[in-house]
Amino acid sequence: MASFVPTSADTLEDQRLYTSARLVEVACLDCLAKVGVKKNSEHHTSIQWTGEARQACPELGRRGNGRESHPACPRLMASIEAAVREGQVSIGAEDGY
Repeated sequence: MASFVPTSADTLEDQRLYTSARLVEVACLDCLAKVGVKKNSEHHTSIQWTGEARQACPELGRRGNGRESHPACPRLMASIEAAVREGQVSIGAEDGY
């Protein structure tokens, strides 16, 4: 159960900015799982997985369905790096996001 449910428009907009602003859809070049990606810096990559993407990724399937923190799928990370090199994903926060 959520301990805080935002109701004000400003709070909802902040939540949207932190969780989904500037996300770019990237497909894994191996399994074709599609995730949302944002890179605030060269070393910081945010990945938003959907249930569909988790099911499509054989690497995550081998790890189980828990929400524990774990290293990203190496094939997906290579796909994200390729998208950055090709200019599909920009690096750097904009307006703090």
